[in-house]
Amino acid sequence: MKKQEGSVLLFDKHKYTWLIIGLVVTALGFLLMIGGKSDDPYVFDEAIFSFRRITLAPILVLGGYVIQIYAIMKKTTNKPDDPKGKRPATPIKTDFKKHKK
Repeated sequence: MKKQEGSVLLFDKHKYTWLIIGLVVTALGFLLMIGGKSDDPYVFDEAIFSFRRITLAPILVLGGYVIQIYAIMKKTTNKPDDPKGKRPATPIKTDFKKHKK
């Protein structure tokens, strides 16, 4: 599939960088929520209420989502491509009245 002349990509390098950062922060938040399981199913373990699982991990997940939304809403700096590397030709102004017979 050919790229259309003068087309602009939706995301540029900076947007992809921000998206990846947001994904990593979100994934880190979910990884921090893992754990807190008791070895004995009949014994309650207070580890599920640790600061890491209750406060830090959800803040990271929400922060990652905010970063991703920022990356999507950020204005693109891409400009239309010129396939030949030249400037577009300026339109020629003609006076058709002079050439009429």
